[in-house]
Amino acid sequence: MFNQSGLSLDQAPPITVVFKFFFVGTLFGIMAGMSLFFYQTKIFDPSTLAALSFTHLLTLGVMLNFMFAALFQMLPVIAGIKLSSPTQKSKLLLYPMTLGILILILAFNNPSVAWLYTLAALFIGFALFIGITPMITNLLKLSHHTSSSKGMTVALFSLLFVVVFALYLLLSLSGILEGTYYMNIKTAHYSFALFAWVALLIISISFQVIEMFYVTPAYPTLVSKYLPLTLFILLLLSTLLQFIIPNVWLVSNVLLSLLLISYALLTLKRLTQRKRPLTDATVWFWRVGLSALFISMLIVLLEEIIDIPILSPLSYILFATFALSIVFAMFYKIIPFLTWFHLNSQGYFTAPMMHEIIHPKTAKKHLYIHLATIVTFILSLFVNVFILLAGLLMILSFSWMTYQIIHADKLYKETQKNGEKFDMGSMG
Repeated sequence: MFNQSGLSLDQAPPITVVFKFFFVGTLFGIMAGMSLFFYQTKIFDPSTLAALSFTHLLTLGVMLNFMFAALFQMLPVIAGIKLSSPTQKSKLLLYPMTLGILILILAFNNPSVAWLYTLAALFIGFALFIGITPMITNLLKLSHHTSSSKGMTVALFSLLFVVVFALYLLLSLSGILEGTYYMNIKTAHYSFALFAWVALLIISISFQVIEMFYVTPAYPTLVSKYLPLTLFILLLLSTLLQFIIPNVWLVSNVLLSLLLISYALLTLKRLTQRKRPLTDATVWFWRVGLSALFISMLIVLLEEIIDIPILSPLSYILFATFALSIVFAMFYKIIPFLTWFHLNSQGYFTAPMMHEIIHPKTAKKHLYIHLATIVTFILSLFVNVFILLAGLLMILSFSWMTYQIIHADKLYKETQKNGEKFDMGSMG
């Protein structure tokens, strides 16, 4: 579990900060599931507005919220960073970002209303710059970096690139910019978003989390020290060189795939070397996610050799499976720990234990729902009607998580209201 010796209540953000990001993320997940009843299998065609909407509901609505929840919690644990005024900063990030995402989805579905793109750019750009800047500033001030804190710094810089590219695309769609380099920037945008933000942040956190949560051997120094920066430099060089070497992304995709395949296999091996023999649902979430990343990147390599239309959407399904599986694993570690930790630190000896907040069997049931969701998405590539079942299962999956947040928050507030504290005076 978390190393509590390196975390105090003064360092940790208020529990509501993390809960709010998770809660909003689950609501966007439910919305994404509902959207499948309207978009159906059009989401697999990247040229459609349906694909744009569904992708951004997942990447911005779900992944960004979940990852900021993890960052607000993990920065004090992994890097020893105390963010000043975390409640205020989280509000300046969460509320305009949420509004901006909703406006963006509305813009994608009403492309003739150009000013919606501008409005979305203003809200999302403001929120993310406000949110990212203090995190990067604090990370740069660290005198002693771990591999995880270095990787998180690179991932946050990558997110800045993603935001800048997104602003260019949105302002081009709104007509404010000519959009001369629209396609080039679009490629750089989704490449940085998927590989230098989502994958890189997961990789960086895993360097410490895998060893700390599951008591495994440490990653080889060569991997933990150089992999995040290598991924970032590779993407940055590809973005710059694409203007003079149009086919540079073909080479870049092969190298990226090989690097991520190596990481996935190494981490899967680490999970087999656990010193704790018990296997909970979070281990299987990691295994599912890493296996999906491995197969997704193999498909990317295969696409360089043969052209089979179904391979591309299958690769995207599996990459999304990788990202969501890992954040689900983190969710089931963070929510119970935070609830227990805050109450315990406040002196409540009646604080519920972590298994009472979210029972391991509850997480395992969600794992089965998650697996069923993945299977139905893949089946929908062959039989379209399965996309409706995928939508239902997606709604169930994120509703399941929503309930766990509400349940944990209820336990937290009930303990604060009726719980018994240690009487330090009488003990003295």
